[in-house]
Amino acid sequence: MAEADREHGAGVETRELVVPRVSEAERAAALDDRDDREFYASQWQLMRRRFFRHKVAVGATVVLGMLYLAALFSPFLSPHDPVLRSLAYKEAPPMVVRWFAEGRLRGPFVYPLTSELDRETYENVYQEDRAQRYPVKLFVRGFEYKLLGLFASDLHLFGTGVEGVPVHLFGTDALGRDVFSRTLYGAQISLSVGLVGVAISFFLGILIGGVAGFFGGTVDEVVQRLIEIIIGIPSLPLWMGLSAALPTGWPVLKMYFAITVIVSLIGWTSLARVVRGKFLSLREEDFVVAAKLAGRRDLPTIFLHMVPSFLSHIIASLTLAIPSMILAETALSFLGLGMQPPAMSWGVLLKAAQNVHSIALAPWLMIPGLFVIITVLAFNFVGDGLRDAADPYASH
Repeated sequence: MAEADREHGAGVETRELVVPRVSEAERAAALDDRDDREFYASQWQLMRRRFFRHKVAVGATVVLGMLYLAALFSPFLSPHDPVLRSLAYKEAPPMVVRWFAEGRLRGPFVYPLTSELDRETYENVYQEDRAQRYPVKLFVRGFEYKLLGLFASDLHLFGTGVEGVPVHLFGTDALGRDVFSRTLYGAQISLSVGLVGVAISFFLGILIGGVAGFFGGTVDEVVQRLIEIIIGIPSLPLWMGLSAALPTGWPVLKMYFAITVIVSLIGWTSLARVVRGKFLSLREEDFVVAAKLAGRRDLPTIFLHMVPSFLSHIIASLTLAIPSMILAETALSFLGLGMQPPAMSWGVLLKAAQNVHSIALAPWLMIPGLFVIITVLAFNFVGDGLRDAADPYASH
């Protein structure tokens, strides 16, 4: 039997299992697979990759970056002095930058506007003077300014370069001031008040809520009652009362910081309650007990160990709180209780469109409100992307 098996095996070709050799380069290339990259990536790498997969959030980030750059370099981007008045262009409509004339490409140019008094409505009616064209040029000289408050210059991105021939892309207001330039300057206050206000409110919310949840007992009771009292006060009347208490003779910078503090007084309460609840559930966790046993003090334990454990919620709340601050400043300025002229913010600019006359005859005065909407939507989209990215191990 054994001989038969040997004879049968002799006619069968035996094959050895050959294991292919894989070089280090091929192995590194194989690790480029997305699942492997996510397996070996660090926490911040996972957050960055997942955020960039959120196309809407990335696009909103680009929009916000452009808005903040426009606010930062608003003197350079503004073709006209935002406080310069022009009697010849009172409530003039937006001017159209044209490229073609007489069927031929003429490059970017504008037609000057001429006005006539309507005998029935007693309003100025503007029409383009097609008899002459003025080219729109890049890097022209204009009014003097200090870029970033440091460098004196009179160079502007675009303009006609001809005195008395403006380029009003967004039209003018009732005093003949350029709405486009005023919108860019207004972005400086409206966009920065959100960042400063959120920084203050989030520091207060995390600190007060963290202390209440970390220590509990009497401290927690006192903080909870304080939060309930503040939440029980209607926000808008409280803002109106605090704003009305500010001296009207304060300079613009002082008024700006006062309004920022006012809009921050209410924003910290909701975050403090959330942080307090999280801390009540986290203070008995092993990593918190280990930090205490290692001799870590209370505040470092709160900010270095407990706060990062629910970073996704903090990031989402942060990005949602910034537009709330912007809307609060806009509402106060619109009601005449926030920033006051000569300060420029989007709320101050929208105040000029309060009456029906402006909306009916000069609807372009509401363009700053469009920028408020775009900014709020962009922050909300970025918040969604950051909230998902902060939890990179969640299911897609």
